[in-house]
Amino acid sequence: MTMKILITGGSGFIGSSLIRYLLDELGNYEILNIDKLTYASNNSLIKYHENKNYNHEKIDIVDEKSLREAFLDFQPNFIMHLAAESHVDNSIKNPSKFIETNILGTYNLLNISLEYFKKLKPEYFKFHHISTDEVYGDLEKDEPKFTELTSYNPSSPYSATKASSDHLVRSWTRTYGLPSVITNCSNNYGPYQNKEKLIPTIIMNALNHKSIPIYGDGNQIRDWLYVEDHAAALYKVLIDGKNNQTYNIGGVNEVKNIDVALKICKILDDISPIKSKELQSYKDLIKFVDDRPGHDKRYAIDCSKIKRDLNWSPREDFDSGLLKTVKWYLSMYIEGI
Repeated sequence: MTMKILITGGSGFIGSSLIRYLLDELGNYEILNIDKLTYASNNSLIKYHENKNYNHEKIDIVDEKSLREAFLDFQPNFIMHLAAESHVDNSIKNPSKFIETNILGTYNLLNISLEYFKKLKPEYFKFHHISTDEVYGDLEKDEPKFTELTSYNPSSPYSATKASSDHLVRSWTRTYGLPSVITNCSNNYGPYQNKEKLIPTIIMNALNHKSIPIYGDGNQIRDWLYVEDHAAALYKVLIDGKNNQTYNIGGVNEVKNIDVALKICKILDDISPIKSKELQSYKDLIKFVDDRPGHDKRYAIDCSKIKRDLNWSPREDFDSGLLKTVKWYLSMYIEGI
């Protein structure tokens, strides 16, 4: 029997990486991608449009009627819920979109999933909610890393709405018996990430000889996770994760934002030296700008639980993953994409 996976937000950065992993590495799943195709989607899934195991429905998860029809027609065994508004700066400017998608959209999906689970009683069913480490708030330099037991303390409208959706999922499991797992990941990076995010912004601004904006003093620390490692971890949790459990997924790569910029500039200096009379190195483009309101100081994930219980560890360290990422964006730049 071919198992069916309904993936929301499958045309986004992480979702498309997950779908490519499922179709290329595993190949024995039927996938329905529900994605409304916002500015943050990418075209990496075009090559699967003739694949009999893949289909896409352009649906907003806030549209409960259309979501219900697609869901019940597909009759999935698994839900992987990635659809979300995710850019912190955008959430500060316009929090209403984040409340609608991240909270109300998740609510719709949970209600439809529960109705389906209770009525049809599929032999296999699990609701996998993909979330972020930002729900935990931030850390001081010497504080212990986030664990699955860390209390929630979100700082931005984005992280607050993701925290809300996490709580909804847990309540649907405890109150109604919906089988679910939650994963909270650290900062992702890799090919196909939208240009508004930190690493693509640094790379593309450098290649275009534009200033590279770094918030505040650049000493904010993030734990960086290569997106293909994340995709493999998500599948592990989907298949082997225990019901009503949370698993933190981290790259075990804590790096300051300023050091991320310097590393990228050094890679570009080595593989595509700057051609400018005014500049000696890409790092000369770095410019410190006013800090983001409520900017979190440090994120750090303790992912020992998923390593211990599910035998998952990231394959890429930050240097190897960053080199792959810079080379990919450089190739896109050269091709004019």
